Amino acid sequence: MRRVICLLALTAIILGPAVGVQAQTQTLNGAGASFPFPLYSQWAHKYHALTGVKVNYQSIGSGGGIAQIKAKTVDFGASDEPLKTEDLDQAGLVQFPMVVGGVVPVVNLPGIAAGQIKFTGELLAQVFMGKITKWNDPAIKNLNPGLNLPDQNITVVHRADGSGTTWLFTHYLSLSSPEWRDKVGVGKAAKWPAPNSVGGKGNEGVASYVKKVAAAIGYVEYAYALQSQMSFAVLKNKAGKFVTPSIESFQAATANADWQKAPGYYIVLNDQPGDQSWPITGATYILVHKQQADAAKAKGVMKFFDWCYKHGAEMAQKLDYVPLPAKVVELVQATWAKEIKADGKPVWP
Repeated sequence: MRRVICLLALTAIILGPAVGVQAQTQTLNGAGASFPFPLYSQWAHKYHALTGVKVNYQSIGSGGGIAQIKAKTVDFGASDEPLKTEDLDQAGLVQFPMVVGGVVPVVNLPGIAAGQIKFTGELLAQVFMGKITKWNDPAIKNLNPGLNLPDQNITVVHRADGSGTTWLFTHYLSLSSPEWRDKVGVGKAAKWPAPNSVGGKGNEGVASYVKKVAAAIGYVEYAYALQSQMSFAVLKNKAGKFVTPSIESFQAATANADWQKAPGYYIVLNDQPGDQSWPITGATYILVHKQQADAAKAKGVMKFFDWCYKHGAEMAQKLDYVPLPAKVVELVQATWAKEIKADGKPVWP
């Protein structure tokens, strides 16, 4: 399993150009999902060093990213919840996937190392609904007979902001538990039923709370679990196998995705078939307007993401994200050429 070797400070505002690089004055602004923030910040840092172009990305959650791109206060938005074609059309937006990653349950329990504790989707739903409130509850103990589980109350840590990570997680719980689906449902935000719960802002906020609060459980994007050296759970997948989160298990979940047949690239990768598939897997998306007021700025955004597709795969894999196949990138760039325009003319290529 790879370890995250570098996460930049929790801002993606990239400062002055590298020595020897002719500076460009262009600045690109984006905001949204915290799920891909570790990767976007590294991409932005490297791109700035090579080109002098500044890429400022604010990790504010998918809900904030969607709101800001709709309001045209940023050049691109980012969301882990894919928008359906009717929503894209209503807002005049184009969306395209950048990479695939996984969401993992994380715990703070003495003596429990990463990958030791097991959960099923149904059991997770019971915990996050507050139906199971103690770590030594028989349902958890029976699934984990070799672990020394404490007689402590479970503290549920969830996102406090509108979040694509929450959307992926609640979507998975809805697939696993009819009771969760009927009583809580799927969304970027949820009314968390567990009585002993606390909210954190962003993946980074949830990771921080879980690390600080004894006997806590939460859910974060995998890179945050690695970077924070957190104890993550293994999950029983659709094939009935307990799997560990990794780039290989995310790739297995992605294997059957048919982007060409997905309207607006809308694909949900949760609970995919296959012995090795990680059950909470999703793509993260970029949102831009079809009609652009500034052709040069729009072209700059496309050039940045083109560079990410072509040269960012190694950085993505080091952070345990799955790069998109070349054939999917070709589809995306054909969409850019067809749908993104300024003054009636295509922005790309």
